[in-house]
Amino acid sequence: MSASPPESAALATEQLLVQRLRDRDEAAMTIFYDKYSAALYGVILRIVQKEETAEDVLQEAMVKIWHSFPSYDAGKGRLYTWVLNICRNLAIDKIRSRQYRVGSRTQPIEESAALRQAAEPTFRPEHIGLQEMTRQLSPDQRQIVDLLYFGGFTQSEVAEELNLPLGTVKTRARAAIKVLSKLIR
Repeated sequence: MSASPPESAALATEQLLVQRLRDRDEAAMTIFYDKYSAALYGVILRIVQKEETAEDVLQEAMVKIWHSFPSYDAGKGRLYTWVLNICRNLAIDKIRSRQYRVGSRTQPIEESAALRQAAEPTFRPEHIGLQEMTRQLSPDQRQIVDLLYFGGFTQSEVAEELNLPLGTVKTRARAAIKVLSKLIR
């Protein structure tokens, strides 16, 4: 089956572009960029979801395409398919990178969802009935939980206040949390 006239013209144009890129013609890279960058940018943007990041990935992809063009084999697929795979892989690598994940976690406060919610003026554990649940703890555990979680004491301060070893305070606090976690379930 032969290609229709417009398809064969497109293939001839693509073959000419490929040959010029193989010859390291920088003007051909400009033509390549003008022809494919918008489509590649769209694919990258769908993956990374941020315009600035998509622009960075596209630039990185263009550099990679330029340097690795000798490895392109027209017999394995069309030029667009090859560059699309490069762009898609770079975009996926970007969102999997540690730098991207850490940067995504720290958003400016203006974009934070927390601003859209009305916040309680203070933490009130009585809302969830936690204070009532502490009544089911042993007196020693309850005293420590009251000081730690409702009094705002540190474990060291509780140890000093109750004249107990720090290890005892930690053991009782851990045991109390275990009991409370069973009650919450």
